[in-house]
Amino acid sequence: MFIALGGLSLTAGVIGIFIPGLPTTPFLLLSASLFAKSSERLHNWIVNHKVFGKYIREYREKKAIRLKYKVISLVMMWTMIGVSMLLHDHWALRIVIGVLGAVGTFVLLRIPTMKEDSKD
Repeated sequence: MFIALGGLSLTAGVIGIFIPGLPTTPFLLLSASLFAKSSERLHNWIVNHKVFGKYIREYREKKAIRLKYKVISLVMMWTMIGVSMLLHDHWALRIVIGVLGAVGTFVLLRIPTMKEDSKD
């Protein structure tokens, strides 16, 4: 079950690379965690992957996200939230979208930001 959930989370993370508003890093972190509980081979693969591994290793080692990634995430997220709110006529749905966006922003802003001297 953990392998299947890890695969779904990885799929969502990969889609998030190409679709603004869908987060990538949280899904990759979730995938790594689920694979760690179910498959050492898959866990090692994702942690050492040439594209995905960097995000996972940085977060695990420094418990922080680069400022650049936070800004990009917030801009993309709020762009998509704004578009979604404009496309929906129902006021209750707009409120739900806004509240969920605010929660997502709160969660992202609570994650520590990596110091400038921590760059590669």
